[in-house]
Amino acid sequence: MEMIAEITPAQARERQAGGCVLVDVREPGEHALGLPEGAIAVARAALEAEPRRWLPDPDAEVLLICGSGRRSLLAADALAAAGYSRLRSVTGGFERWRAEGLPETAGAPEDADFLERYSRHLRLPQVGIEGQRKLAQARVLLVGAGGLGSPAAYYLAAAGVGTLVLADDDVVDRSNLQRQILHTEARIGVAKVESARIALSALNPRLQIETERVRVNVDNVEALVSGVDVVVDGADNFPVRYLLSDACVQLGKPLVYGAVHRFEGQVSLFDAGRRRGQAPCYRCLFPEPPAPEDAPNCAEAGVLGVLPGVIGLLQATEVLKLILGLGDSLAGRLLHFDALAMRFRETRLAADPDCPVCVPGRHFPGYQALQELCRAG
Repeated sequence: MEMIAEITPAQARERQAGGCVLVDVREPGEHALGLPEGAIAVARAALEAEPRRWLPDPDAEVLLICGSGRRSLLAADALAAAGYSRLRSVTGGFERWRAEGLPETAGAPEDADFLERYSRHLRLPQVGIEGQRKLAQARVLLVGAGGLGSPAAYYLAAAGVGTLVLADDDVVDRSNLQRQILHTEARIGVAKVESARIALSALNPRLQIETERVRVNVDNVEALVSGVDVVVDGADNFPVRYLLSDACVQLGKPLVYGAVHRFEGQVSLFDAGRRRGQAPCYRCLFPEPPAPEDAPNCAEAGVLGVLPGVIGLLQATEVLKLILGLGDSLAGRLLHFDALAMRFRETRLAADPDCPVCVPGRHFPGYQALQELCRAG
């Protein structure tokens, strides 16, 4: 096969003015960042699969451009094999085109801040512009703005999740700062949801933040859960975990669970509300709350400061995958992390056929049984 001729962006612009077709073979998310003026935007895979759809005349001169010049050469090779004879690849690609100040057009209606801020997502074919729009439209509830909520909220905000609803009734304490990275020395004594709002707004001013300075209980749990797409469990006590799980089952919301203890943590996705009888809920794993003396919290047992960061980031990853519809979720799997051994292990979880809450067709017993537990917790 003959070598594909390479030309500079300026030469491509001259040939384009003479009637040559310029085809940008980057991915749609990259197209959203801008296009050479007059270029046809066709992802390389689509062009190679149906070249005649885009280029009906195999004898016409075709100019190919990508991000830096490599993919356009590969696309040119594929077109040559398909019978196209007059092919040119633009060396340096769109990066050089832009650097030389050649004319370009907007590839998407989003503003420049959106396109620049999320450019690394837009370059991922699995995310792209449509995926980023999904993130921008999503609403996520984070219960707890502490050890788990801090890293989860930071990365969800940075990733472009449009609305975060933060629920926590506590204030910032100096002992929190060892692991709760949303907060600072200067905000000791400030409500955690307000401290979190300040930090997250500074990171991403596009973010919508709704703060609920409340302790989650039987009276408010459904109101908090009903208006969101995903719930992140960053609670530090068992009563709230059971309440969130029961509410998510009843309202059909996925619950991203995380917990830490000293040097170990665990994370899972409980999706029984949308997949009754197929995916487990929190009660399928822990049918009954443990006695208080059997489940000391961080204040009593201690926790390695970085551990909530690891678990919270895994929770954020599950949230993004859910919103984008990517990969395999942790539904039906409990992921354990041992920081001292630096080891992950996985436990398979099945829906409990005797679960009092998530069995298909079973009448929901209500939250009354949890009311006293919540008051005690």
